Amino acid sequence: MQDDPEVAVLRFGHRPGRDDRMTTHVGLTARALGADRVILPDNAGQSLETIRDITTRFGGPFDAELDDSQPATIRDWEGRVVHLTMYGERVQDVEGEVRTAHHDEGEPLLVVVGGEKVPFEVYDEADWNVGVTNQPHSEVAGLAVFLDRFFEGDELDREWDDAEQVVVPEETGKTVVSPEERE
Repeated sequence: MQDDPEVAVLRFGHRPGRDDRMTTHVGLTARALGADRVILPDNAGQSLETIRDITTRFGGPFDAELDDSQPATIRDWEGRVVHLTMYGERVQDVEGEVRTAHHDEGEPLLVVVGGEKVPFEVYDEADWNVGVTNQPHSEVAGLAVFLDRFFEGDELDREWDDAEQVVVPEETGKTVVSPEERE
């Protein structure tokens, strides 16, 4: 989150029409659960606009951008790379090591979330291939569980700057107000 070295999420691959909603949800989950930015494939412009709109309405800071060379972004990343995959090491076995590299050693972290079939070079370039579970599941669920464990729940208390709208927590109902109305 904002006071530590950067945490970026890279959505690897996007099939327009088929992955639009999933790619958007990867970005929204990254934002809501503590990442500083999301990097999307260059053909995911619709998802980019939705993520930027949500950030404008519900606050930031959070950046979203398009990338035309995801393998190069992973290869050239100046920090550590976590690749989320059901074929990786168990998250509970490596989360402390990842956290130490980020918090104690000051390493920026790139979390790679696959879409379509991920090439072997991503597995090879990653410092950690991490499985939230070794069962088939949604990449959005994997990202959410990883970020929550990585930030140890601190992301849930995050304050959002420059929000136009704020959700009011309540047992029932759906109340969204301006920040001024909430005070």
